[in-house]
Amino acid sequence: MNFLAHIYLSGTNPRIQIGNFMGDGIRGKDYKHYHTDIQTGVLLHRSIDSFTDFHPVFRQSKYRLVPKYNHFSGIIVDMFYDHFLAKEWHLYHHHQLEDFAADFYQNLEKYKDELNIKTRELLPYITQQNWLVRYANLTDLQQILKQMDYRFSIKSNMHEAVEDLYEHYEAFQREFHLFFKDLMVHAETEKKRIEKELKK
Repeated sequence: MNFLAHIYLSGTNPRIQIGNFMGDGIRGKDYKHYHTDIQTGVLLHRSIDSFTDFHPVFRQSKYRLVPKYNHFSGIIVDMFYDHFLAKEWHLYHHHQLEDFAADFYQNLEKYKDELNIKTRELLPYITQQNWLVRYANLTDLQQILKQMDYRFSIKSNMHEAVEDLYEHYEAFQREFHLFFKDLMVHAETEKKRIEKELKK
């Protein structure tokens, strides 16, 4: 999953949200250098990613893109799923997405000294460009995918994937909601397990 889903699945604890948000940038046992709640977020991030990769519905979405995008397909589906979460946010949260995002950006600033270098460098772009809210708009999503494309040495053509989303919109939408129900249960169970483990 991508940023919005990881933050949402963290619950309301800001440090767990931040750890989950930073998860990709913290390798191996480096998470142990952080506050316990951030550790929880990082470990939850890893569990969410593992669950996602092996879930049959996510794989179904991914395989639809494999012929054109090969190993970038999973990243693209992550972005598609964040689009549906943002677009249909009212089904999953009682606050407006704009308010949820603003609160998270404030917490990033509040705990700035606890962020890893990569996240600190991204911070101005995340907040000024309002990444979390922009996922709902397909034109903005295409632009974000284009920006991500520049990060890879191999040309991924990820920005073209929005055309595939248009073509199979209802199928991806249906798969997202099916998958996300399972992921929400998994994330809640895992968060409790991880918190218990870290208290030992």
